[in-house]
Amino acid sequence: MWNYSEAVHDHFLHPHNAGPLADANAVGEVGSLACGDALKLYLKINEQGVIENAGFETFGCASAIASSSVLTDMIKGMTVDEALKLTNKDIAQALGGLPRQKMHCSVMGQEALEAAIRQWKGEPPVPHAHEEGKLVCKCFGVTDAQIIRAIRENNLKTVEEVTNYTKAGGACGECLDEISEILAAELKQKPLAELKPKPRLTNVQRMQQVLKTIDEEIRPQLAADGGDIELVDVDGKRVTVSLRGRCSQCRSSEVTIRNLVERLLREHVEPDIVVQEA
Repeated sequence: MWNYSEAVHDHFLHPHNAGPLADANAVGEVGSLACGDALKLYLKINEQGVIENAGFETFGCASAIASSSVLTDMIKGMTVDEALKLTNKDIAQALGGLPRQKMHCSVMGQEALEAAIRQWKGEPPVPHAHEEGKLVCKCFGVTDAQIIRAIRENNLKTVEEVTNYTKAGGACGECLDEISEILAAELKQKPLAELKPKPRLTNVQRMQQVLKTIDEEIRPQLAADGGDIELVDVDGKRVTVSLRGRCSQCRSSEVTIRNLVERLLREHVEPDIVVQEA
């Protein structure tokens, strides 16, 4: 289970400024439901360029909700130029830090803020938007421009850190070599050694890792919404689960299966695991 700060817990359980802003004159959207994280940021900016109010809608984990919540608090009263100087580090620090595997949530907040302000100014989409870069990670829609920016702004040194900040390479893993090349070029060093594929798991090892991931990663997130999950069967790389509690009655159970359960099992166990509901 992630070691979250008290601030993260507070903003997750009691998010500030949640919901759309009826009189917003700037909106920034980043991420997608298919990727498991999405944020829509609403701003009300006056004629002097001061952010008078902010609101958000987000689909994601505790860190995504907390990052969005604290961001809206931070930018109220700032001019748009002041707000544009905020970095994802500032967002994470305002929360007392984030687990390294969740830093991409603070990046998402920074990108949504930039997108909203650029819309208000009548400028084209942010330079690191999808259409402005070469798509590297097809699973999460991350471009080379986004990866390069994350490396430069956060002084990243390893492929694992790039994944933590951008999610790139966190699913099927096919783009890891390309991420390695981008990182090597940014660090002006020789290409990193070719990444060795993970050894194949035995059925027992797979079962153990699936159970561990459910207990440590998936169940805590479902429990936050009053839900639970039960492992029914593991047949090779096909995992059968049953959602319990509130999750069993949720209309979006299929979204939960794909965007949470299957995504996390692919990240932590094997990239080609398929999850189905009993």
